[in-house]
Amino acid sequence: MSINRIIINSSPLIVLFKSQQAELLPQLFAEILVPSGVFEEVTIAGEDDAASRQLPRVSWIQRVEMTTIAPEVAAWDLGNGESQVLSLALKTLDCAAIVDDRAARRCGQVLGITTIGTGGILIRAKRRGLIKSVSEGIEALRDAGLWLSDNVVNLLKQQAGE
Repeated sequence: MSINRIIINSSPLIVLFKSQQAELLPQLFAEILVPSGVFEEVTIAGEDDAASRQLPRVSWIQRVEMTTIAPEVAAWDLGNGESQVLSLALKTLDCAAIVDDRAARRCGQVLGITTIGTGGILIRAKRRGLIKSVSEGIEALRDAGLWLSDNVVNLLKQQAGE
């Protein structure tokens, strides 16, 4: 399935900006939706934070105001950002939710929402020829604060053919 629209959570945005890989997003996806709660979570850190400083300045995001959380998502008791991402994904056709939190990914799967982790962005970038290797990108994500187990790193490399 080709995915052209995504709804992205805070932690993927933060680590992509901090690892200087955020520009992969508009190269991979035609629409990048950011719920209002996610936007606020990312930008609250102020000008000293790379993601907080850069997110408001990029032209490729679409900020979406969110006022309610879908009851089927609220039942999972996730964080505000994850809840908004998944609630928006439920009512947005042909999109994927970019979330790293394990419970949020499980919730998405149960509700029939396509979910992709931040590492999955690197795999897509390699498959499209935007990057030569996922290994350097993975290390940059880890350096930016994304916790990835060695098993997940090995799985990502395997999926990327490395």
